[in-house]
Amino acid sequence: MLAYIKGSLEMKMTDYVVIDVSGLGYKVYMTTTDMDNLGKIGDVVKVYTYYRVREDDVSIFGFNTNEQLRMFELLLSVSGVGAKTALSMVAVTEPSEFAIAVISEDVSYLTKIPGIGAKSAQRIILELKDKMKKENTVIEAKNIKVQIDNNKVEEAIAALQVLGYNKKEIEKVFATIDKTMMTTEELIKKGLNALGR
Repeated sequence: MLAYIKGSLEMKMTDYVVIDVSGLGYKVYMTTTDMDNLGKIGDVVKVYTYYRVREDDVSIFGFNTNEQLRMFELLLSVSGVGAKTALSMVAVTEPSEFAIAVISEDVSYLTKIPGIGAKSAQRIILELKDKMKKENTVIEAKNIKVQIDNNKVEEAIAALQVLGYNKKEIEKVFATIDKTMMTTEELIKKGLNALGR
């Protein structure tokens, strides 16, 4: 319903901010890190939002980037992961690192996140990999003409797709990037920079 909110930053509290849009104050729940990066009181800010409606609650969750929002939405789709857990995960891990962990089935990385045990990590990987398959985001690098380890490129493309980017857009960007001597993480970061423009 709300893709983003842009307005004057009126308040910063412990776990939320208030953004004034034409005289209407939106209470937006955010991580401490995102609030710190948002700006000062009185600044015009833009926050990507997730609008949650429940029987007993209506809440807006805000993020500095679209990738964080996509990661939050993916986590909410996992059974047993609520908004509080998803928000705390977004606070402590980069979306690109999270995507790599899911793609490479890295349980040990996910269990380093506070509140995530081995069973939760396995469930996150299982459900998100299945979701990616349903959305046809398990990709093949046949059309990408590269002389380097295709696994790195495949993982980078899959990770960027997990974050909500279109496969054709990613391939177009990767065609312009010198991929030699780059790690998967570097490829993802380069891709994010180019796609975020």
